[in-house]
This record gives sequence, structure tokens and C-alpha cells, in this order.
Amino acid sequence: MSDPTTLPETMRFIDLPSHGGPEVMRLSQMALPKPAKGEILVKVEATGVNRPDVAQRQGIYPPPKDASPILGLEIAGEVVALGEGVTEFKPGDKICALANGGGYAEYCTVPASQSLPFPKGYDAVKAAALPETFFTVWANLFQMAGLTEGESVLIHGGTSGIGTTAIQLAKAFGAEVYATAGSAEKCDACVKLGAKRAINYREEDFAAVVKAETGGKGVDVVLDMIGAAYFEKNIAALARDGCLSIIAFLGGTTADKVDLRPIMVKRLTVTGSTMRPRTAEEKRAIRDDLIELVWPLIESGKVAPVINRVFALDEVVEAHRLMESSNHIGKIVMRVS
Repeated sequence: MSDPTTLPETMRFIDLPSHGGPEVMRLSQMALPKPAKGEILVKVEATGVNRPDVAQRQGIYPPPKDASPILGLEIAGEVVALGEGVTEFKPGDKICALANGGGYAEYCTVPASQSLPFPKGYDAVKAAALPETFFTVWANLFQMAGLTEGESVLIHGGTSGIGTTAIQLAKAFGAEVYATAGSAEKCDACVKLGAKRAINYREEDFAAVVKAETGGKGVDVVLDMIGAAYFEKNIAALARDGCLSIIAFLGGTTADKVDLRPIMVKRLTVTGSTMRPRTAEEKRAIRDDLIELVWPLIESGKVAPVINRVFALDEVVEAHRLMESSNHIGKIVMRVS
């Protein structure tokens, strides 16, 4: 257990002095942050690397005004200090958390309400691969799109951190899963994770495959991170009363000359969200659902993070280059201490 009275005055962190390519990031030193009311200070042992980090580095996804400007949205480590009013954790506890920023550092403050205990048997690297993708998938696929047992879902980017999480959770909760990926190897990975059919989007029309696989009905939910480039085909792939849930715009934000009539004819819902603007209360509700409904699946081994590669903190440039290459299957994690 760490003693708060012996904490160092400074810490290493990844600085972002300007926006641009991966090479703009650099290892630097700064004073330790102090936990505010409702927060905990965590000695970071591992931190996840995610697409929003890349977007923030590029200058297209700025942090909220009240958030840390340091990159990093998920951490795992040891609680070393408590802010005012925190009673659910104590120094020495091992937790992972959805951070509001600040994860690429040796110490990070996070809201206690966004923190979860390590699943039984997990180390920091595995625990750090959980929060960002599990919060995002739970909120968008289950809370907003309402995916339930017996329904069907199409998950784009099936081998991304989001995709590997979504396939496993959808399967675990009794849905029929279809996924898209860009190679035979990645399609095989999707099937091994629980997809009934993986579609190589470079070689097949995913909307046509989905319609054929479902007897012309289509799927009940589409979880999409592509955006404009897939919008019309996503609408075509949906069944009556289906829901399109958009979580990113890797294929653009503006869909031109799209026929909107199927939305009315099939009574479709189009929704989407990002995690950062959600209120603390909304994030706590997601956290509570994860502890109650998902952590038992993780601890039983039915669901697990897929980790592609682990880097050191000072290898952050290489970690971002791998993320941007899309040559990975699963999560990218950095070991901090």
C-alpha cells in the first residue's frame, strides 16, 4: 500500500506541446495532480491507447474545459490518495477507471464514480484494457440501441478494441452477431470471438451479405464507427424497427445524396454519442451496470479484453503509429510502472 505522505512531488507524463503526428508527443515532468472532491489519485500501472487519443493529438477532439489536457482515457493502478467525500475506495485498492484525461502519466486523478475494482485474477495491463471500450459499448449498444437477447447486430471494425468488446458482449447476452473486418485474418478473429459471420468489407458488400444471412430481414442493430461512408448501406442492412448507433466518423461526417425514405418506411432509429460530454451521473450509471452485469462475465472468463501489444510509456510514438495503421487486432496498452 502506498503512503500518501511519501508520494513524489513530480511525475513523468506524455506532453503534447502541439498538435500533429505521433512525433509531437514527448516524455516530460510535472507536479502530481491532487484529487478534487469525489476523486481518487491513482498510481498508474498501465494505460490504454484509444482512437480518441489520436484525435485529440491531431487537434480534432479537444478535451472539455474542466478535464486534464494530458492524453489518456483509461487507466489501471493503485489508489494512493482520496479526495473529499470518497468512501467506496481506500489507499491500496487496485482499480481501473474511465479517466476524463490524464492517463498517459505516472499518477492520474479520476472520479471515484468512474472507477471499478480489478476483475478477479486480472493484472494492471488486462484491467487497463477494459474501461474505455466497455463503457462505450455498454452505453451505445445496450443502453441506447437496446440490444437484447434474440436480436441480431452488425458490428463494424470487428477487430478494433471496440469491436472485439462488442462482439463478445453481444454474444454473451444472447444476440446473433455479424461483423466487418478488412482481411481474412481479421475475419477469422471475429468468428473466434463469437461472430456468426464475419464480412471482409474489401471484398464483399456487407449490406447484401447481412440481408442474405438473415433471410432478407436485416439486423436489429448496427454499431458503426465509420459514419458517412457507410450510412446508406447501414440503413439498408437494418430490419424494420432497427437502430443505427454511430460512435465515430472514420469515414467522414457528411453523407451526400442519401435516400432517407427507408428510415421512415422501416421505422428506423438513428442515434449516436461520445463518452466525454456525458455527465458524471450518466457515467456512474454505466459503471454500476458494468459492475453488476458485465464484471461477472469477465471474472467467469466468458468475456475478456483482446490485447494486441503492450508498449512502455516512452514508446508512445510507436503505440500511436500502430493505432493509426489499423494493423492490430484488439487493444493497445502502455505499461507505466
